Amino acid sequence: MVKSSKGSGTRKLAVKVKTAKGRKIASTRWLQRQLNDPYVAAAKREGYRSRAAFKLAEIDDKHRLLKPGMIVVDLGAAPGGWSQVAAERVKAAEGKGRVIAADLSAIEPIPGVEALALDITHAEAGETIRKALDSEMAGAVLSDMAAPSIGHRQTDHLRVVALAEAALEIAEDVLKPGGVYLAKVLQGGASGELLARLKQSFAKVQHVKPKSSRADSAEVYVLATGFRGGSR
Repeated sequence: MVKSSKGSGTRKLAVKVKTAKGRKIASTRWLQRQLNDPYVAAAKREGYRSRAAFKLAEIDDKHRLLKPGMIVVDLGAAPGGWSQVAAERVKAAEGKGRVIAADLSAIEPIPGVEALALDITHAEAGETIRKALDSEMAGAVLSDMAAPSIGHRQTDHLRVVALAEAALEIAEDVLKPGGVYLAKVLQGGASGELLARLKQSFAKVQHVKPKSSRADSAEVYVLATGFRGGSR
């Protein structure tokens, strides 16, 4: 099972990447960061599809959100790092829990995970997920979605919050009472309107930033627990 990655005490020499002809400086910086990122290396070593797996693992280790037998809906799931962690923790492959992963992009098969090709911003997304649930209700709705950055902080934040709101629309439709909602937002947290809605629908709302989130990243997550149910 994936756990928060810790240093082994062995110092690793940093890899430097030269700017090749035709490669932008930003691309070179991204490649150098990837090559020197311990979570990228750990994900490859442990068979996880992205370093993001450690973010969910760390949040769950602290807040105990995912339990065996739970039904989890993972929105914007590709390539599947969060779905892998969720499937392990609810024991989906053993038939105890279920994970439904939805994304516009194709998701390679993951044991215990049901993949849906779906745009969660479309009006019919909630109905599609409800059909996949087959009259059952989810215990958690997760979203690690982020719109491509355009470099303007306020605009980027609004676009990410819009995805978090779309995820909340689905969560309010498919969560059972007591359920959990976890979604990515950016520095500054959930907008006033989103935060007010979360506080109305859930017993507790807080912002969390796992250590596995890059130090220079503006991302934080809004975590809402204790879904009140029947608010819609």
